[in-house]
Amino acid sequence: MADQNHELRKAGLKVTLPRVKILQILENAPGQHHLSAEDVYKALLDAGEDVGLATVYRVLTQFESAGLVIRHNFDGGHALFELSQDEHHDHMVCLESGEIIEFFDETIERRQQEIAEEHGFELVDHALVLYVRPKGSKATRQEGIQKK
Repeated sequence: MADQNHELRKAGLKVTLPRVKILQILENAPGQHHLSAEDVYKALLDAGEDVGLATVYRVLTQFESAGLVIRHNFDGGHALFELSQDEHHDHMVCLESGEIIEFFDETIERRQQEIAEEHGFELVDHALVLYVRPKGSKATRQEGIQKK
């Protein structure tokens, strides 16, 4: 809990039990790096914590403002939150399973810089999301048939 207290103070937030508990949920989510407010709320309920859904939304918004989390609004979905990380990464979203895959590619990063410079700009930030589905899936074959 000391780590969470330090993180909250470093972000300029007062240490409260709901903030600590929500930060713990985000840090310890097994196999999931992207959680909705509802996911966090359910995890709190499962842990026997008495924190309301409105509090979860409020705390996540505070965390976002403080730079502790990043909010993603992937196409057609509700807001998902992930802890801010030192290393940049991009995302792939599987249209069939909803799985979110994080990746980093030097070539893509370099090309984005070059493209911004070619147009007379300095790249400040970016978010790249690839919407994918497994090769050979039924939906992919159906789209191929419809395009012909």
